[in-house]
Amino acid sequence: MDLFTHSSQEELDASAPLADRMRPTTLDDFFGQEEIVGPDRLLRRAIKADRIQSLILYGPPGTGKTTLAMIIANTTSSEFERLNAVTSGIKDIREIIKQAKERRRMYQTKTILFIDEIHRFNKSQQDALLPAVEKGIIILIGATTENPYFEVNSPLVSRSRVFELKPLTKDNLKQILLKALDDTEQGLGDYKVDVTQEALEHIAEMANGDARIALNALELAVLTTPENGTGIKEITLKVAEESIQQRSLDYDKTGDNHYDTVSAFIKSMRGSDPDATLYWLARMIEAGEDPKFIARRILVHAAEDVGNADPQALTVATSTARAVEYIGLPEARIPLAQAAVYIATAPKSNSAIKGIDQALKAVRSETVSGIPNHLKDTHYQEAEKLDRGIGYKYPYNYPQNYVKQQYLPDELAKKRFYKPENQGYEKKIKKFLDELKKD
Repeated sequence: MDLFTHSSQEELDASAPLADRMRPTTLDDFFGQEEIVGPDRLLRRAIKADRIQSLILYGPPGTGKTTLAMIIANTTSSEFERLNAVTSGIKDIREIIKQAKERRRMYQTKTILFIDEIHRFNKSQQDALLPAVEKGIIILIGATTENPYFEVNSPLVSRSRVFELKPLTKDNLKQILLKALDDTEQGLGDYKVDVTQEALEHIAEMANGDARIALNALELAVLTTPENGTGIKEITLKVAEESIQQRSLDYDKTGDNHYDTVSAFIKSMRGSDPDATLYWLARMIEAGEDPKFIARRILVHAAEDVGNADPQALTVATSTARAVEYIGLPEARIPLAQAAVYIATAPKSNSAIKGIDQALKAVRSETVSGIPNHLKDTHYQEAEKLDRGIGYKYPYNYPQNYVKQQYLPDELAKKRFYKPENQGYEKKIKKFLDELKKD
């Protein structure tokens, strides 16, 4: 049974949301994702030739994952089945696999299984699919908003081609909206609608790459706007703003976009770009990220990326973490911005983190004879009998409070873990250490 049959365009109820009614059924009506379904692209050729292999469609909501699956359903000669990972279980998987085996044995017919939100299947459910995918009993099409390399079992991913769908562009969304306004069968073409360019731009902008959100906003605007004296519904910028008041942000605190945004924030600070730093910070704040989490990231990178090139950076970050905990949002955005910009514009050095990582590597891999005797503790009566501390030179007894002596174990005596860079305050540290080596 083709489980998409009930959702075909011809049978959609007029009360179904506009986004469902306007779902394309052919590649010619599909807007966006040119990188994967544009002319001569692999996925487009595979769909048109009906030579689909197992694949995973990965991307934000409203970018066309389910639509592409429906287009495949409409063009393939294979039997098409559908499961939703939220409502289906192992029993449903086994039943479809059983039917697929029967079709292949009796009619030599292939079975394509589309699983929406495949990342929501647990390991045992995903494992139940694997033998059938390996043997070609079913061709799997999985759709997910999460990075499949993290959220889908690696054996399934390795047997599938992963296609990443990107947020739709503003032009893509405007094309989709205009098509919906013109379509008299499934769209809003039966209404007399006059949409200003500003209103169209606003909806496309605020939908943030999500066709479903854009179409829902347009439908709300049209259905709730009364006709004027000439029988026309005028969709102005004001109407559009009422229909979609806040920009849609693709941001899940436990999801892939969360980590990508945090990564962009960190890399912008590291890359000394205060404008990008503030943008990604604003995105996190607007999406409801915990300000204490942001403060912790700033604190880490004050030490990791600035380090001794500007030791004050760590002080600023620490003070910011305390301030955020004390005042909370919305005021916390101010010290967060101050600290993030400070980190972004400070001189950079990762000498400290490289030094500690090399030291840890040495601790884990190097065999040493132990702590040199002259460095050992002497704060007990019998220490001298064991030669503890013998030969230790107290630096304050020498000029400039410094005297050369070995502090590392014998086997590591010539190792150098900390190598200061010629940046900011660390330039002074480098000069100081170079001078000591001359003596």
